[in-house]
Amino acid sequence: MAEPIATGSGSGQALSLAEEEAVAFASDLIRIDTTNRGGGDCRERPAAEYVADRLAEAGLHAVLLESAPGRANVVARIEGSDPAADGLLLHGHLDVVPAEPSAWARDPFSGEISDGMLHGRGAVDMKNADAVLVAVGRQLARAGLRPRRDVVLAFTADEEDTAEYGAGWLVDRHPELFASCTEAVGESGGFTFHTGNGARLYPIASAERGTAWLTLTAHGRAGHGSKPNPDNAVAKLAAAVVRIAEHRWPVRLIPTVRAAIAAIAAAVGCELPAGLLDGGDESALEAVLARLGPAAALVAATVRNSANPTMLAAGYKVNVIPAVATASVDGRVLPGYDAEFVATLDELTGPDVSWEYLHREVPLEAPLAAPLVAAMSQALLAEDPGGVVVPYCMGGGTDAKQFSRLGLAGYGFTPLLLPPEFSYYEMFHGVDERVPVTALHFAVRVMTRLVLSA
Repeated sequence: MAEPIATGSGSGQALSLAEEEAVAFASDLIRIDTTNRGGGDCRERPAAEYVADRLAEAGLHAVLLESAPGRANVVARIEGSDPAADGLLLHGHLDVVPAEPSAWARDPFSGEISDGMLHGRGAVDMKNADAVLVAVGRQLARAGLRPRRDVVLAFTADEEDTAEYGAGWLVDRHPELFASCTEAVGESGGFTFHTGNGARLYPIASAERGTAWLTLTAHGRAGHGSKPNPDNAVAKLAAAVVRIAEHRWPVRLIPTVRAAIAAIAAAVGCELPAGLLDGGDESALEAVLARLGPAAALVAATVRNSANPTMLAAGYKVNVIPAVATASVDGRVLPGYDAEFVATLDELTGPDVSWEYLHREVPLEAPLAAPLVAAMSQALLAEDPGGVVVPYCMGGGTDAKQFSRLGLAGYGFTPLLLPPEFSYYEMFHGVDERVPVTALHFAVRVMTRLVLSA
């Protein structure tokens, strides 16, 4: 059983209220459609106003900042008791990816609560976590509790695209809002991962691969589709796309991933071959990943760089050979391996196809041996003493990339206690996104502990 959270008189009732509020707020936020279709097509302001109003109700001063019409962010600061302590940023994004209603069993923007589950787009990514931060902030404000260090709450726009209207804009235009902050805690970590042998892992993210969205372009000679044409832009592009898709990137184990493999192996009782984590022996690593069972999913996407073709565009009529053909590629780059990524893309595209960055963000790796990581671990284990905390590198990216420009070390920690049968990874950007109500209660308790102890 978890030890009581020391939040003063009436703490049990206050905590229960915060748990209930987190569920209600998450449901309300899901009903506010903040679909981000990219290219500036999104409107987060109604959700931002909702968050700002809930914080203001509890006496917290929330600043709403609009980067463009309809594109709004919210920032609030909870003053700590130690003016000399570094500040801590807790952030979440308000936008969500598109959802096709016809593919869902329920309306993706219903925010329905049934059978112990909260349903809808954003239930996992990440209006659930936004609601938890709001509920925890309100709980502290109502009780007059002050954490040791300043805690800044940020709710951002545009994370599901380029962050141009969200965290990127905040960092460029309003860095003063994050003054004193040295660390940032955002999404994608702290959730229960069941290994299949009874162990419950809780990955805490301290690294994430960089974003490298690319545009490939091939030029050729336009002509009639019925005539031979060795200078065919479509053929040149197709050949390059196939080379990229078939390329096997070499194993590159960064410190976070090495530590993750070692910790997961220990948790599932898998003995690692001597020297495995010191080099890039692919066959040995693949054998070990196979022995990790389901837990291999926590590291499989981050043992190497990657590049996946995602879009193609060429031509305007079937009997016309076009002069230009383009493709889009989603590249992801491990910390320290940008140069290798560039050299490899140059080789794979060859002399007939050029490429450039459509959008680029840096890879990140923060210290594992940090007091904040210890505080996150303790907060989790206080609520689930039988859990095992392991390091984690995210395969994708978050707003931590933007906040790193202010010198903040970024971590992924949105705690959820999940049942063994729950397919957490499938919920991200998937159909019928949902989260157990009890997982949100757990999140409130863990985040309350973290804020009061960090």
